Amino acid sequence: MKVWMTGAVLWLGLGLGAAQADQKTAVVAGGCFWCVEKDFESVPGVTSVVSGFAGGKTANPTYKQVTAGGTGHYEAVQITYDDSKVSYADLMTLFFRSVDPTDAGGQFCDRGDSYRTAIFVSGPAERAAAKAASAEAEQQLGAPIATKILAAGPFYAAEDYHQDYYKSSDIIITRFGPRTKASAYKLYREACGRDARVQQLWGSAATGN
Repeated sequence: MKVWMTGAVLWLGLGLGAAQADQKTAVVAGGCFWCVEKDFESVPGVTSVVSGFAGGKTANPTYKQVTAGGTGHYEAVQITYDDSKVSYADLMTLFFRSVDPTDAGGQFCDRGDSYRTAIFVSGPAERAAAKAASAEAEQQLGAPIATKILAAGPFYAAEDYHQDYYKSSDIIITRFGPRTKASAYKLYREACGRDARVQQLWGSAATGN
């Protein structure tokens, strides 16, 4: 019985290791992290998306610090995905088609450095895939790409109230009165013109279509 239990534990451990081996992460900045989180949580093979900050010099920054400027951070997301179901290259193609990569000053109605687009790469394979996706986007759009490809550094998760904002039933006070976060997010996204601009740029190739 003792031998069987040892074998069972060993087998379970190997099984867990195999399952985790395909789990990888990608970090991208595409303007409002609520929007990028929503876009990628619906991608088959993506297991989780966390809103946060990357590319800056301040450890454990708060949302207020980042939006006030001076930390150097981008609003970013960390995408965890199953590499056997969706590749890093696929995610990069989808990313470019979810943003306006020609805009160097922010994204849509959100302006400023923290809302710029960027891809944070770990190692030569990710860099090559990101550069290939960027070159393809430039060719298809016929315009220079402003999205930066940067070496990955620490990623800091944003405060809990930012996570899954687009589908939260929590009530907040807006200028239109009490709203759930989900309904307030929907109003914001439409007013910001994100989907309209992405559709204008990418047509039927736009992520989410």
